[in-house]
Parts: sequence; structure tokens; C-alpha cells
Amino acid sequence: QVQLVESGGGLVQAGGSLRLSCAASGRTVKNYNMGWVRQAPGKEREFVCAISWSGGWTYYADSVKGRFTISRDNAKNTVSLQMNTLKSEDTAVYYCAADPHRLIDPTVVPGLWGQGTQVTVSS
Repeated sequence: QVQLVESGGGLVQAGGSLRLSCAASGRTVKNYNMGWVRQAPGKEREFVCAISWSGGWTYYADSVKGRFTISRDNAKNTVSLQMNTLKSEDTAVYYCAADPHRLIDPTVVPGLWGQGTQVTVSS
């Protein structure tokens, strides 16, 4: 059973940066497609970005393109999200997600989720 644990969230001023990490345990996720999804207060979950199992494919929501970068280290069983030039509208709980079979995009509900980490951007 794979467990995903996010870390790195916190409070940051607009224009600042944060780096989120997702550590997988239980088994290797080197063959899993991974992604990040966020949920702001009172809103539905929103796809943020995704990366294929090999790292050769990435996909970003238009709202974060050019500001966020997803990466993975299969040797360490981790996925990271570097967030730059943060805006108040990026405030949300960020969830790490994984799927062993499907590339994650806005139409896919991943099979595995972490518990989430809060990111708050003050303006």
C-alpha cells in the first residue's frame, strides 16, 4: 500500500517562493504517474500539474504555467513542486496524487492521494 505525505507548505508573501515535497512510502512509486492538485476554501479541487513515471512528460494548468515546476526523484521516491512568484489566488491545500496506470490531467481522478499541505499566500 502506497502512502503519500506532503510537506513544505506554509505562509509566504505574494511574489515569494515555496517548495513542496511528496514522499512516498510502502512501495516504490517509480512506475507511478504523479501530480499535484489543490483545493481553495469553498472551491472544488483544481488540477495543478503532473509528471509521468519517467519524468519525460509534464503538464501544467494555465494558471501556474511558467511559475511552478514539478520534478521527481525516483531513487528517493519523491516528487517536488517548486512554486515561484506566488499569488494570493494560489492559496489552497495542496495534495500530492499518484496513479499507477494513467497520466494525471484535469480529467483524471488519481487513485492515490496524500493528506495535503496548506499553502497561504498573503498579499
